Amino acid sequence: MLNHPPMLITAVAALAVGLSACAGGSGVAAKSSSATGASTPTITPTTTSPTTPLAGTRTTVEVRAALLALDDLPSGFAIEPAGASGDAGAAKSADPKCGALVKLMNAKKAPGSKASASASLSGGQDGPFIDESIDALASADAVAALQTSFKTAVAACRQLTVSIPGQGSSTMKVVEVSAPKFGDHTLAARLTASGGPLDGLEITQVIAGVQDVVLSITFVAAFPEDVDGGTEAAVAKAEDVLGGASPGA
Repeated sequence: MLNHPPMLITAVAALAVGLSACAGGSGVAAKSSSATGASTPTITPTTTSPTTPLAGTRTTVEVRAALLALDDLPSGFAIEPAGASGDAGAAKSADPKCGALVKLMNAKKAPGSKASASASLSGGQDGPFIDESIDALASADAVAALQTSFKTAVAACRQLTVSIPGQGSSTMKVVEVSAPKFGDHTLAARLTASGGPLDGLEITQVIAGVQDVVLSITFVAAFPEDVDGGTEAAVAKAEDVLGGASPGA
């Protein structure tokens, strides 16, 4: 959702070379790391001091500066080059109740976005993999409305089909899950593949608000502590760079 097309899928497509390692979700990643002796970094956010809120309309440059960077994460992470994945995947469903969620997932950026930027990071062959996008909207109310739309869309859709170029398609169960306690009105959803080429693949999507800015963070092959730590780091970075209040406040 809410990123270069589409948010929930591009994170996987961009990391297609590692799908064989993480196709079983967090559990497979953990077993793989144990078997090979590889070290999987655990995300522990660094503490930052808030800066003065920026005035005026957010710009793409400002929003891009608020994205997670290597300095915000433990050693062992790398930036995934933009466009490395080639063609993006897609979500679809024949169930009319899933129409709103499919539309959000396949969107290039958040509806009403005034400025948008995204980045993908990987913590090694076995993950965790993080795909983040930040969209500046017109106001904090607009962010809250978007989050409500996402929550409603997730609640209405029980499953959909995810297709990833070069990997195939699988049906994925959709469920809202407990969200990290960082950001404004943060919520989270989990997609789990059942059967097919992507069997067992688990994707966790977190949608967090920072006043007039919405953060969409996708985690693949991540443990719960990675989701919590990554979300905390992303929110702290956005608050530090963009300030804790809407433009002009």
